[in-house]
Amino acid sequence: MFERILLPLDGSALAEQALPVAARLARASGGTIILLRVAVVSIVERPDLTPAQEYSQQAINEGFLDATQYLERIAGRDELAGIPIEMQVLFGNVAQTILSVAQSFDTDLVVMSSHGYTGFKRWSLGSVAQKVARHSPVPVFVLREGGTLPTQVQGTASVLVPVDGSELAEAAIEPAAHLVAALAAPGQGKLHLLRVVAIPSSSGKFRSQAHIDFDAEVRTQAREEAEAYMQALLSRPPVSDLTNLNIAVTTEVVVNEDVAQAIIQAAERDGQIEGAAVTGEQGIIAMATHGRSGIGRWLLGSQTERVLDACKVPLLIVRPHHEKSRHAINGGEMAQGQAMEDEEIIVVEETWIEES
Repeated sequence: MFERILLPLDGSALAEQALPVAARLARASGGTIILLRVAVVSIVERPDLTPAQEYSQQAINEGFLDATQYLERIAGRDELAGIPIEMQVLFGNVAQTILSVAQSFDTDLVVMSSHGYTGFKRWSLGSVAQKVARHSPVPVFVLREGGTLPTQVQGTASVLVPVDGSELAEAAIEPAAHLVAALAAPGQGKLHLLRVVAIPSSSGKFRSQAHIDFDAEVRTQAREEAEAYMQALLSRPPVSDLTNLNIAVTTEVVVNEDVAQAIIQAAERDGQIEGAAVTGEQGIIAMATHGRSGIGRWLLGSQTERVLDACKVPLLIVRPHHEKSRHAINGGEMAQGQAMEDEEIIVVEETWIEES
């Protein structure tokens, strides 16, 4: 499934941590890795020059040469030996360039590392990774800064896919299964489907026994319905189409009013879930994203956003096919709006870096 893997690099050790992950996926699928470097151009600061003149041809040539030599060094590393490599050096806005290459070069997956924001105790997606995850026409596999890489335990990989009964959530199952099968090869991968039943309990200091009994009955019924859904899911697409993959599929239903918290707890718990699921930080979470009506750009769903912000494990972010089509239809308007937004964000980021 992942025959063309896009690996954006910025010259940092953090970005290069994604190399062994992309290499493992490419070897398992017999695929190609596309190394992308968005070149940096030095600005000639002279008050007598216009903004266009500040970018001299010499500076552009030097930026292109530096980026090309960097990618050539990366392509020659032992961990990429034997893998077909393509190299792309481009100029432009980083997030938009990554998205453009993902679309134009028929990629199947983007693999990238993400920075955490300084000063925060919890992990958060860096701005570039966040924009790519929001808009990418293909799945994006984001590796957290300082986290355990899914290549560090040979032949072991597990993925947790939260489902809620919707086609949107189920859209993450197939790419998640192919990802974990490739990472686990030649061993067996583990696909764990999690359904969180979010039933708020009735509040009140002086609840009657009738209220308590009613709450228990509602929760029991909701759990039974969720378990019936999970059993039915195992026997129909997309799960039933995964028989040719070397993966074990398990299911779990939990009751928790906080869906995101339940997902994170399931992914980060020690040990295994019922003998075959997610093992500590060696696991992966795969979630689909959705668009919200009335807004001219792609947004991560609220639960996905919370998991992305707080979780410590790698994230596979999947955009359903029908949303990709809608994005293509509105591409011109969205690209223009996103370009304006990105320019504003870049200014803020540069100011923050200088002040730091």
